[in-house]
Amino acid sequence: MAHKLNRELSNRHIQLIAIGGAIGTGLFLGAGQSISLTGPSILLTYIIVGFVLFMFMRAMGEMLISNTQYKTFADIAHDQIGPLAGFLTGWTYWLTWITSGMAEITAVAKYVEYWLPELPNWITSLACILILMTLNLASTKMFGELEFWFSIIKVVTIIALIVIGIVMICFAFNTHYGTTGLSNLYSHGGFFPHGASGFLMSFQMVVFSFTGIEIVGITAGETKDPRKTIPKAINNVPIRILIFYVGALAVIMSIIPWNQANPDNSPFVALFALIGVPFAAGLINFVVLTAASSSCNSGIFANSRILFGLADKKQVHPLLLKQNKQGVPFVAIMVTCLLLSITVIMNYFIPNATQVFFYVTSLSTILLIINWMFIMHAYVKYSKNEPQSHKTSSFKLPGGLTMAYFVQIFFVFVLVILAVTPETRSGMYITPLWFIFLIAVYYKAVKKSGDLSLSRGNTG
Repeated sequence: MAHKLNRELSNRHIQLIAIGGAIGTGLFLGAGQSISLTGPSILLTYIIVGFVLFMFMRAMGEMLISNTQYKTFADIAHDQIGPLAGFLTGWTYWLTWITSGMAEITAVAKYVEYWLPELPNWITSLACILILMTLNLASTKMFGELEFWFSIIKVVTIIALIVIGIVMICFAFNTHYGTTGLSNLYSHGGFFPHGASGFLMSFQMVVFSFTGIEIVGITAGETKDPRKTIPKAINNVPIRILIFYVGALAVIMSIIPWNQANPDNSPFVALFALIGVPFAAGLINFVVLTAASSSCNSGIFANSRILFGLADKKQVHPLLLKQNKQGVPFVAIMVTCLLLSITVIMNYFIPNATQVFFYVTSLSTILLIINWMFIMHAYVKYSKNEPQSHKTSSFKLPGGLTMAYFVQIFFVFVLVILAVTPETRSGMYITPLWFIFLIAVYYKAVKKSGDLSLSRGNTG
């Protein structure tokens, strides 16, 4: 019998969780580097990657709607491909969030340092984990409320930038960067100033910035009306990408020419400073602080539900199934936070761990892309395993199997780029070791129990 979670997430929670998942700290902090390395063609990259990830989300959404008992997409892999695939998907996604969560906690400490330079990073890291753990233990609804307000802060900031920027463009303001206008998008070396190679290299940076877009798939088991709210959240992904990424970056590059963008500074700070906002740096620091906190909060939620789902399939200790009076898997949350606390130790012994965490996040992104590939393979299996459900689905992936194969090929293309890029190549070497380790653990558990973990069908 499958264990159930309380359905406490309302439509407004899911919509804002979907927005928050699509807007990471990369947009606020990493946009300067993306613009300077790629130029205006970064807009096209966002459109292409956004389209592919929308198709990925549609495939995931179709499967979630076909069986509302799925609690996470690890359940989908287990059910459609097999127990080993569910095991690999669940634990790989778990590692993805542990590593990225560590990086985000360190980021929170760095942002707090802006106001409190004397406060040791390890104290801030510990406080962040304890606060988020306490709020997650309260109820699933509390997680939803936190993400709702974190997302509101990010959305308001971006919309303010776009509105201010449009006014500056329309009235052709003169700044120390020159005259504002759309001509800045093509008059400084063209739309592809670094040629095809610069354009292709931009794909890995853009994929990085979309880490977390799949979080909607983890909320499925705790959504009040999944058949209504999940399709609505997924269908709004394209317009959000066009507004929050393409719109914001187009406005920035129309005011600050791409070849004058400082890769080390946030273009958001530069633009707000241009219009005379005296606390521009402090404002954006606050926004990225909430963005990093939001990402860490999502990580705690996602990992606790992944552990809960793995325990439900007897692929980890049953203690992780324990729920408190609010229906929250409290042991899974506490185990997740305990592992995240390794960050506190690292920040104590290595006060400046920025480079370490760059490699850690590179690894987590590679693992996430592989997980996305598992989900797309599950979709291919689903369309063959359950042809009637696929045929009568009210929320189909446009293009069906052809689109699913296209998305998989695109993910392989991104992995190839990661493999040939010096900064991310090391992560590609480590990844096979992780999967060899997982497969060995799985078969050892199977041999010990004499049971393939593990029957199918636990999902409902």
